[in-house]
Amino acid sequence: MTQKKKAPKTPAAPNAFDYAHKHPREIVWMSQNTNHIPVSDVIDKAILKAVKNREYNLYPRSGGVFGLTDVIKKHVELPEDYRVLLTNGGIEATYILNRALLKKGDEVICTDPSFMPIHHQIAISGGKLVEIPVYKKPWKLSPDTIRKAITKKTSMILLIDPLNPLGTAYTRPEIKEICEIAEEHDLLIVDDVTYRDFSDPVPTYKYIPDRTITVYTFSKQCGLAGMRIGALAAPPDIMEKMLPYNTNVLSVNILAQRAALAAMECIDSWLPALRKQLLTNQRIIKDSVDSVKGCFLPVYPSRTNMFAVDIGRTGVNPDHLQDTMLYDYGVFVRSGNYVSKTSGRNFVRVSFSVTQEGAERFASAFPKAIAKLRKK
Repeated sequence: MTQKKKAPKTPAAPNAFDYAHKHPREIVWMSQNTNHIPVSDVIDKAILKAVKNREYNLYPRSGGVFGLTDVIKKHVELPEDYRVLLTNGGIEATYILNRALLKKGDEVICTDPSFMPIHHQIAISGGKLVEIPVYKKPWKLSPDTIRKAITKKTSMILLIDPLNPLGTAYTRPEIKEICEIAEEHDLLIVDDVTYRDFSDPVPTYKYIPDRTITVYTFSKQCGLAGMRIGALAAPPDIMEKMLPYNTNVLSVNILAQRAALAAMECIDSWLPALRKQLLTNQRIIKDSVDSVKGCFLPVYPSRTNMFAVDIGRTGVNPDHLQDTMLYDYGVFVRSGNYVSKTSGRNFVRVSFSVTQEGAERFASAFPKAIAKLRKK
C-alpha cells in the first residue's frame, strides 16, 4: 500500500506583538494606549543633550534628577508632605505598593474590566481580588457596590480614574463618598491617575491624604512608554513602609528622567493641543463604529485616550477581530479578553492617541474587518 502523504501544517499566526514590532512603520498602534502624537521637540532635545554629555556613564541620583519630583508634585497637585519615588513606569509603582502593603488574605476591591497586570501583582502578594463587574451602566464602580463588597478582610480599594479600558471618570460626589467609605472602614485607596492628563479627575487625596497612594506615569501623555518612567507618591508613613520593597535603589533611566523633566516643565504649552486632537480622533472613530450594525461605544466621550468598542451583538470574536485588523489592515487593536475575565468577549480596546491619519485608517478598516468576519 502506498502511504498517504501528510497534509502540510498550516503555519501558526505570528505573535501579534512580534509582528507589530517588526513592522513599526506600517502599523497603526492602537493596542496599548501609548501616545504616538508628537507633543514637543524639547523631549528629543533633552535626550540628545544627555547623550552628548554622556550622563549615562553615571548611576542617576537616587532621588532623581534635580527638579523632577518637584515638578511631578506641582503638576499632580500632591500634598506638600507627600514623598515621591521615581519608578520604572507605573507598573513598578503598583508592584512596590502591593508587595509592601498587602498581607496574605487581604481583600482588594477592584473592577472587571481593569488593567489586569495589577490584579496579578495583588495575587502574588497574597491579596484576594474582589473584582466587581463594571461592564454595564454606569460603567464604573459606585459607592453602593463598594459598600456591599466590604468585609472584615478588606484592606484596599484599587481606583483607576479614569478607568482603563472603558474611559469612565468619577465625579466629585462619587470620589467624596468613596473616600468616606475608606475612612469609615479603615481602608487604603490606590489612586491610579495614569490617564489624568486626558481628563480632570478629582484625586482622593483631596479628602483622605493620609490613606491615599498615588500612581502616575509618563507613558501616555508624554509619549515615553519605551522610556519606562513613572512615579509613586504617598504620605511619609506609608512611603516608609514601601521603600524596603524598592529594589531600584539607583533610580531610573537617566535619559527617561531628562525627557520627563523637559516635557513636564512645558506641559501647559502642548497638552491642550494633544487633548484637542484626541477629541477629533474620538469623533472619527465613533462615526465608524456607529456605522456598523451591532456595534456601539459604551462610554462617549472617553475621559482617557481609549475606547472599549462593543462588538457583542455582531457574533465576532474579539481575538479574531484583533488579528484581522492587524494582519489584514495594519491596525493593531486589543482584544477585550486581555482586560476582562468576564466581559472581554464583548469588546475590543482601541487607543486613539495616534495621528489623525491613524484614526482614519481605523475608521476605514473597522467596518471591513467586521464584515469579513461575519461571513465566516
